[in-house]
Amino acid sequence: MSQSVVFAQHNDQHISMEVNESSSLDLAKNSKSAILIERDTGNILYDKNSDEKLPPASMTKIMTMLLIMEAIEKGELTLDEKVKVSEKASSMGGSQIFLEEGEEMTVDDLLKGIAVASGNDASVAMAERIAGSEEAFVEMMNKKVKYLGLTSTKFQNSTGLPAEDHYSTAHDMAVMAKALLKYEAITNYTSIYEDYLRKGTEKEFWLVNTNKLVRFYEGVDGLKTGFTNEAKYCLTATAEKDGMRTIAVVMGAKTPKDRNNEISKLLDYAYAKFDTKPLYEKNQVVTSFEWLKANQQKVDVVTSDSVSILYPKGTDLDKVETKITIYKDITLPLEKGTVVGKLQVTDGEQVMSETDLMISEDVEHANLLQLFKRTFQSFF
Repeated sequence: MSQSVVFAQHNDQHISMEVNESSSLDLAKNSKSAILIERDTGNILYDKNSDEKLPPASMTKIMTMLLIMEAIEKGELTLDEKVKVSEKASSMGGSQIFLEEGEEMTVDDLLKGIAVASGNDASVAMAERIAGSEEAFVEMMNKKVKYLGLTSTKFQNSTGLPAEDHYSTAHDMAVMAKALLKYEAITNYTSIYEDYLRKGTEKEFWLVNTNKLVRFYEGVDGLKTGFTNEAKYCLTATAEKDGMRTIAVVMGAKTPKDRNNEISKLLDYAYAKFDTKPLYEKNQVVTSFEWLKANQQKVDVVTSDSVSILYPKGTDLDKVETKITIYKDITLPLEKGTVVGKLQVTDGEQVMSETDLMISEDVEHANLLQLFKRTFQSFF
């Protein structure tokens, strides 16, 4: 497999996923909409009405968890930090972990309460901690929706409780799940089948995962169920087998049995028909470049996510190539994680995947002494 490096102007556009398989397959006949994608490439393996706007119910919490994980990565939250529960958070109905006003619970336990028990009270408590109010948090959610390039999702709350003009699509939920799974630690929570909160106290609370496939389908380790009378039964599930991670979404299933059966069929199809080949790990150095005016002359460029190629079983991969593009319009200073290019995987004329490339640490302007030394060295 060959690799090339080029420099080009930055074109800030999101990659749209394309259907690779025939839509004649009937894998989700008892759901209003469904989609199946491979996580690393984002390639669609199955699609049924995936752009139909529907109430997502508690699958909304995929976005809530995404913003929580981002805050943790940025250092704005720690897992052992205790969050004080407000009156509003404690009064939420629906699925809950029965938080009381004034109670303090760690971020770790609240995240567990969201991921496993779909706690509406835990979601609001975390929303208030991150943004100051749930309303401000919802603004963050919708801003993230736009950042992900999604046009068919709008949130009115952090929980998925019924609300006017609160909607999403199977496609958009799959993209949000793909973004959430960049934070590999999230499956430490979503894969839990049962656990306890406040263990050993009078208010010990037993958690049982609303996603039963975590126990009953090999490889499933998330992500989020949903149910309201309007939305019916929904599930965004993810599984990993033999290094291949898939995401399957069904919305509007009539019964929980239908929901689970159709997710299982989608996953069965993916692992029977397709394989993946890992190329790069997340944060792996793929190239570096010399920068005279930077405080560190050699700047490493790393992958923002793991990179794989997806192909039908039995496909010849001899023509697969990778191309690294570094944008020309990069200016100092740069923060760690700034996107500076892209890595494209191709098979002949077909683009198999594109992944953002970023810098692995902060880069500042070189000082005068550094510039003088480099100029002097280059002169001689």
